[in-house]
Amino acid sequence: MPKTKLQNVIFTIIMAFVMVYAMVCYNIAIDKGGMSNQIFLLAFHEMPIMWPIAAILEFFVVEKLSKFLAFRIVSPTDKPIFITLAICSMIVCLMCPVMSLIATVLFAHPGNQVIAVWLQKFALNFPMALCWQIFFGGVFVRNLFTWVKKAIHHK
Repeated sequence: MPKTKLQNVIFTIIMAFVMVYAMVCYNIAIDKGGMSNQIFLLAFHEMPIMWPIAAILEFFVVEKLSKFLAFRIVSPTDKPIFITLAICSMIVCLMCPVMSLIATVLFAHPGNQVIAVWLQKFALNFPMALCWQIFFGGVFVRNLFTWVKKAIHHK
């Protein structure tokens, strides 16, 4: 995965985009009562706000903390897949409640029900975020990043 600071920044920006876009689509679909093609476009209205927040939060806070927590479960000598799964799981465990709170405050208009709306949004988002990260979005970004690094290295 990323070996340099620049690679880490690029990887974080791409991963944040993939995760935030999917989660914004998911939340809009919940709000609208189901998925439609229109949701893919509507999601871009929230992206200029949520994507930078997620990237900054990940880069400056969550990355180090998630690795610290992951290595309380796995060790550096474990198989790389277990290390990756542990780190990704911890990232979701940290990012999901924070991003759900931010989305609640900015987009849900919760009034005096902030805590209740946030907890509901978090409970709905967590399984989706974890599955999307572990099985789809995270795999896609890691494979894309590896492929691009190889393509650049071979030039």
